[in-house]
Amino acid sequence: MKTLALTQLTLSHFRSHKRVELDVSAQPIAIFGPNGAGKTNLLEAVSLLSPGRGLRRAGADDLTRRPEALGWKITAHLLSLGQTHEIETWAEAGGPRQLRIDGKSAPQTALGRIGRILWLVPSMDRLWIEGAEGRRRFLDRATLSFEPGHAEAVLTYEKAMRERNRLLKDMVRDPHWYTAIELQMAEAAIMIQANRRRAIAELTTAQEAAATAFPTATLALTSPDPIPDDLQTALADNRGRDMAAGRTLIGPHRADLEAVFADKGVEAKDCSTGEQKALLISLILANGRALAADFGAPPILLLDEVAAHLDANRRAALYDEICDLGAQAFMTGTGQELFAELGDRAQHIEVTETDGHSTLIRKVAT
Repeated sequence: MKTLALTQLTLSHFRSHKRVELDVSAQPIAIFGPNGAGKTNLLEAVSLLSPGRGLRRAGADDLTRRPEALGWKITAHLLSLGQTHEIETWAEAGGPRQLRIDGKSAPQTALGRIGRILWLVPSMDRLWIEGAEGRRRFLDRATLSFEPGHAEAVLTYEKAMRERNRLLKDMVRDPHWYTAIELQMAEAAIMIQANRRRAIAELTTAQEAAATAFPTATLALTSPDPIPDDLQTALADNRGRDMAAGRTLIGPHRADLEAVFADKGVEAKDCSTGEQKALLISLILANGRALAADFGAPPILLLDEVAAHLDANRRAALYDEICDLGAQAFMTGTGQELFAELGDRAQHIEVTETDGHSTLIRKVAT
């Protein structure tokens, strides 16, 4: 199995970090320190080395260090399948995010072709009990890890749907205005649905094939209204209903990810907080195992406050699985004792904060 890992990470005026230069190996990285010290900011920087807006979905201006507001820059060396790539992403004050890979300007989708990054953050702990949008986003991140072109299909669909919704709100009834838009939506929807189903199949197979301390989730793709095979015709037939609602009521934008705790037959939304967290971790690990086979190397994992709601035994099991997978995992917690079970299998970094300035200190395993 080949390696996917960051070897160098440099941050300039990013969030609370004025200047950070970090050299790391492919081992897991245990990052600890008090709340507000800047631990999650490090993980967010790494998440921006994948397509999209990162784990906080922040705009470019929100990432710059205050009060300077000079803009920000992230530079990284990524070892991917035996080749090292230099990635630079940045935004000048008030400007858009930009990207260079190996010295050449590149679209964000190119990041998905040279690496895979998965994350689990505390806001996702409520994934199973809040709205469908968060679960769609979770599924689409997993889908994107298998098929980098999925993002383009989703963007195409959403752009066309916004145009159709504008026509609906303006009460435009002439069918000629809708034909091309609905065709574009239907073509993109076919790819979106196929990609999502593939991701669910990959996650299911990876869960079933593994002996793990974490529960298995039975997954299903659902929708309030079934998405017809001939979406173009259905959209045309539903214009009257959609016009009354002022929006499009059928399509993959209404899909939901359903999960059931397999051993208990209980829907994830009805499980305990600890069980819901364990199901999420199970899916992230399954995603990692599937990607190790599909991409040729396990993904980089970003696990923010991962020890929350885990007892010592399950925490130790998680660390064992990460090490067995061979993934470079950036993990955060408030104290170094939360990573005691890792010992010298991980690099330990303490993050402190003084007057809004974060500082990194390497530590030995305890």
